Amino acid sequence: MDASWKPGVRRTGIMGGTFDPIHNGHLALADAAYRQLALDNILFLPAGIPPHKQNRSDGATPSQRMHMTRLAILDDPRFSLDQEEMHRGGVSYTKDTILRLKKSEPETEFFFIIGADSLMSFDTWYHPEIICGCCHLAAAVRDDFPREVLQKKSEELKKSIQASVVLLDIPKMDISSTMLRELCQQGKSIRAYVPAAVADYIEKYGIYGGHGQNEQL
Repeated sequence: MDASWKPGVRRTGIMGGTFDPIHNGHLALADAAYRQLALDNILFLPAGIPPHKQNRSDGATPSQRMHMTRLAILDDPRFSLDQEEMHRGGVSYTKDTILRLKKSEPETEFFFIIGADSLMSFDTWYHPEIICGCCHLAAAVRDDFPREVLQKKSEELKKSIQASVVLLDIPKMDISSTMLRELCQQGKSIRAYVPAAVADYIEKYGIYGGHGQNEQL
């Protein structure tokens, strides 16, 4: 699959993740993908029950994660929320989501946006060859995964499952959702790392160990 720009073809980014919580690092990656890949739009897809995080007990509820994602992208017309995985029920597999999107928009060129660590383990995902048959992979280059390492992995994936991989340069941001949950549990502010509306929501409802109001959604 050729990732070069084709006139008249819609280019859509897919930003999947647990988003527990969504943070400025996620938004910076989406912004970089939008600009560097000349995308028309980006879909944010909060995972319902990710297969590798089924038993975690320290996170937000699915509805809370979805609502935080909505708040984070509300004022950016480039970004929109796709709630399908959240409402599907059961474990969420990327393969099913990609097939659904490609079936609904067969002429659209899709780019699945992932972190460097996800690219390095991508061949262990559920049916990665099906995913790569429907979309390109757009992976972030980070200090802990130099471009040379990711380039080598990209070539391996191209040979093994015909993956089309594009590498993205993103600003250095040492943020993780795990770190933010831990800060909240310690009673510390995370306002420097998340959009203000997300911080307000977390504080209001006491998510991640705080003491807030009972949520009404």
